[in-house]
Amino acid sequence: MIRLLAQRLGQMAFVMFGISVLVFLIFFATPGADPAARIAGRNATPQVLAAVRHDFGFDRPIPVQYALMMKRLFITQDLTSFVNRGEQVIPEIVAGTPVTLSLVLGAAVLWVAGGLAIGITAALTRGTFTDRALMVAGLIGVSMPVFWVGEMANLITQSRLHDTWLFFWVPPLGYTPLTENPFLWLKSMLIPWLTLALLYMGLYGRVLRASLIEAYQEDFIRTARAKGLSETRILLRHALRTSLITCVSLFGLDFGVLVGGGALLTEVVFDLQGVGKLTFDALQNLDLPVIMATVMYASFFVVAANAAVDVAYALLDPRVSTRSV
Repeated sequence: MIRLLAQRLGQMAFVMFGISVLVFLIFFATPGADPAARIAGRNATPQVLAAVRHDFGFDRPIPVQYALMMKRLFITQDLTSFVNRGEQVIPEIVAGTPVTLSLVLGAAVLWVAGGLAIGITAALTRGTFTDRALMVAGLIGVSMPVFWVGEMANLITQSRLHDTWLFFWVPPLGYTPLTENPFLWLKSMLIPWLTLALLYMGLYGRVLRASLIEAYQEDFIRTARAKGLSETRILLRHALRTSLITCVSLFGLDFGVLVGGGALLTEVVFDLQGVGKLTFDALQNLDLPVIMATVMYASFFVVAANAAVDVAYALLDPRVSTRSV
């Protein structure tokens, strides 16, 4: 296991280096891309453009520019916005990270619990009305765009039915820190959690159902039944453990993408000032340093999530760690 962890950490460092080079080249070294023109403005004179290139180091060789940019991003952490002059990028990402983590962690608890309930119930009632109803409901959940669900939720809870006994407790849009008021934090995040979890709940339920049905056809399940094990133990100790491997893969990728900014639409709809909303604003203004920093932030969580999935594989299936060594 220790060797597996060391291998994954080394792979993470290599992948992050490759991503940093690729992102830098796309944003700052692509033919026709001139960050100095973006900073100086449309009507800047050649003298102003030359001064901007010198001040930001754009007149130096590409490797030197890359080294300076990575130094400002990871070491000195004084990388500043091109649009909002003097605004440092790293503090903005640090401030938005708790918001995004609050959103994704809460939604993950709901979609994992809901997906397990849907998948197990559907698999155990295969072919019945309950199974078909759950699969139809899951398909509807997967098909509904998250921004539409969020807007409908806001229309109901913030406008049409806000003054009724059902939704009078829903606070205005925005984020309240957990450390400031835990109860208000919970109330403000509940609707965004449900909105984001709805999509993944149906998806995970359908995937888990298919995996469980396949697992119940395996020889080790028949052997367990021949030994006289109860159906509950067969489900929890044998079929479910094997079936969870597929869901772990999905969860690792989905969680990493969402924490890295994939929950952008949910944050925009509910006015949550997280990393996704920061990325959205930067894309509207073409603020290259902010976009680059958020891409690196997102890449880290995706790569880390993949490494965590590999470790989870080793825990669920010991053969994985054996093959790794």
